[in-house]
Amino acid sequence: MNVLFVHNNFPAQFRNLAESLIDDPAYTVAAIGSQTAQALPGSRLQTYSFVAKPSVGTHPFARRFDIECRRAEHVLYAAIALKQSGFMADVIVVHCGWGESLPLRSVFPSARIVVYCEFYYRFDGLDVHFDPESPRFGTDGQILLHAKNASTLLALAEADLGISPTAWQRSTYPLELQSKIKVCHEGVDTKLIKPNAAASLQLPSGRILTKADRIVTYVARSLEPHRGFHIFMRALPQILSQNPEAQIVVIGDNGVSYGVDPGNGATWKDAMLAELGDRLALDHVHFLGRVPYDVYQATLQISTVHVYLTYPFVLSWSLIEAMATGCCLVASNTAPVQEVLNDDSAILVPFLDHVALADAVGTVLANPQTFESLGTRARLEARTRYDKGILVRKMRRLLGMTMETPIVTD
Repeated sequence: MNVLFVHNNFPAQFRNLAESLIDDPAYTVAAIGSQTAQALPGSRLQTYSFVAKPSVGTHPFARRFDIECRRAEHVLYAAIALKQSGFMADVIVVHCGWGESLPLRSVFPSARIVVYCEFYYRFDGLDVHFDPESPRFGTDGQILLHAKNASTLLALAEADLGISPTAWQRSTYPLELQSKIKVCHEGVDTKLIKPNAAASLQLPSGRILTKADRIVTYVARSLEPHRGFHIFMRALPQILSQNPEAQIVVIGDNGVSYGVDPGNGATWKDAMLAELGDRLALDHVHFLGRVPYDVYQATLQISTVHVYLTYPFVLSWSLIEAMATGCCLVASNTAPVQEVLNDDSAILVPFLDHVALADAVGTVLANPQTFESLGTRARLEARTRYDKGILVRKMRRLLGMTMETPIVTD
């Protein structure tokens, strides 16, 4: 069977499944991705080059779809090149978020198409207007947001099956389409991502932190409100005032992955540092930016308490990885989080309440041993529900791709 993965940043969410199929002699694996994609050993990667440039003459409501159609044209050429080389896709797994699915049925009419359904945009009940500080959408903004779903809807209409990583993310889609979507997280490697009492982290200053220190950790792709960065920062003065020995380690870049920047050319880090001023003891706060994976892993392993906050939005891999590491978690009680954590495996606090967040973190810092059981149960949850071996088997069953040799997870 020939399996084609399509994702502009391949392997991304498809890594675990793709590697499983590459290791199985019954399958031949190919992928299509943009210039940021990376080939996996044993597979073929057909790349395309594309730079998103909105057309000034396109109506604002249609500009995203216009860009997606332009991207789809390049995916079309890549798919034709694969086909002309002799590769005929039997199954196609594609992320439906960037228009890449649009030409696939025409090029491979007999293929089974599976779309990865990450999120469906709505102007009420999800991330938009969840935070009172976020921009308010007028009628035109609501229409613009709704139009962002155009290629997703077309992808689902053509698909044989949809896959969402969580039940909550599936629930964001129109009710009449949810029956087409199954739930299966891509999983994390809980044999690799695990506690390590001997881990250490060297800060830019040269200081080395270990499990013996009182460490508060926060991780996000970008430091922005969607992941509660502003709430986290507002909690820090109280945390450090009550726990002067604590060290705060922050991982994430200064860009914006979701939402908007604070304006005036500033980053959210700039904005929050300006807001907090001299109330924040910066010698105890360490912004590491984006870091290599081993540094990220060590940061989780030395964490005394890990903070995860999110709007009602796509669940982060980092939360599952923090669970797998056995971190003591203080997290927002938003719907995506409540699907994977409860009061037995974390301390859940209202997203908007930075005082409650500071109180919860301070409680853990005061007596970390009391809360070690939370991290133990969080890791157990990660191993039993989100281990990649378990979920690759489930994914392959959903896709009709049986396995001759079971994956061993222990």
